[in-house]
Amino acid sequence: MFRTLIALLLTMSFVTMGHAQDAPATVPDRSATGGAQTLEDILARQRGEKVDNGFRSDATGDPNNAAAPSNQLGTLGGASDPELWRALRFGSADITASNNGPAATTLVQDGGMRWLRFRQGPLLTYGSYLLGGTLLLLALFYLVRGRIRIDGVKTGHKIERFKAIERFGHWLLAGSFILLGLTGLISLFGRKFLIPTFGHEAFSTLAVASKWVHNNVSWAFMIALVMIFVMWVIHNLPDRTDINWLLKGGGIFSKGHPPAKKFNAGQKLIFWSVILLGASISVSGLSLLFPFEINIFAATFAKLNAFGISELLGLGELRTDLAPHEEMQYAQLWHAIVSFVLMAIIFAHIYIGTLGMEGAYDAMGSGEVEEQWAREHHSLWVDEVKAKEKPNTENATPAE
Repeated sequence: MFRTLIALLLTMSFVTMGHAQDAPATVPDRSATGGAQTLEDILARQRGEKVDNGFRSDATGDPNNAAAPSNQLGTLGGASDPELWRALRFGSADITASNNGPAATTLVQDGGMRWLRFRQGPLLTYGSYLLGGTLLLLALFYLVRGRIRIDGVKTGHKIERFKAIERFGHWLLAGSFILLGLTGLISLFGRKFLIPTFGHEAFSTLAVASKWVHNNVSWAFMIALVMIFVMWVIHNLPDRTDINWLLKGGGIFSKGHPPAKKFNAGQKLIFWSVILLGASISVSGLSLLFPFEINIFAATFAKLNAFGISELLGLGELRTDLAPHEEMQYAQLWHAIVSFVLMAIIFAHIYIGTLGMEGAYDAMGSGEVEEQWAREHHSLWVDEVKAKEKPNTENATPAE
């Protein structure tokens, strides 16, 4: 089901490209053109309709019709140069290579240009809008709401909120994600923005360094993701207090804060976003690191076809015979799309944990928070902590 969810969201993103519509495939009369493309084909493609491409993919010649070697043109073997290139494009050519690798016989990969256009167009454009729009909304929120202050009188007493191992896992995840985000953006935006600014040589050095950092820091991110899941999943399971917290907006827009346990509903949403989206980013990243060993989209597309989801989305029967190049292209696009979404979420998390709320940073800074802050934001958790401290106080031996 996880693979199915990944491909569902990814295929929905490709709908914006308009390369497949609900209109049925047209089969015009090509007898007047000798089976070649017609004006009707061209106009249908311009309207975004699906056109039967069999007249191209099947026109690859026939060696059995080759003239004898003694006759004129006999050496062509029954296939002209255009027919040979069509066979290479559609993967039907009989190719022999000295390298036995899984991609050795893929000489022309037909989906490469579609991937490149999406990467240079909608991916860059909408990704920029998402990150820039998130930062703008946070700035406007700060101007309107201001910093969320501690309402009551500070007690001066501290309560331990996170142990050292918890803070280590959090900062390992945060630090690695920031590095991965920066190096990923350099790789994605470099050709369009950095090369014109700094030149090819300077960008080459930066790109090589970014790739090395991105590939190696990714392991720290995955380790940290497992750490925080194991340590905090029990505290992030939904309960009835979350409904009340959400109905009151967490007290962000009003005076006072609804009761919450160690993690409130907002923090739980952040937690599960990081876990699920982070896991998806990790899986697609692993498939990019090991493209010949980990192929996730062919199997996912097969499930989408079996469940009828691809037909429901108007995409028809998705191809399940994907070259390693195509697997990497799908993985790269999915990797970037999900990363953009997670970066926008983390922007909001960083804002609340630093500038947006007084006393929040101490939880991950020193691990101890002001008791009044804890009572205002996590009153149920404070009651639990005090209940555990009370028996220890009662059982303590008085000093003589």
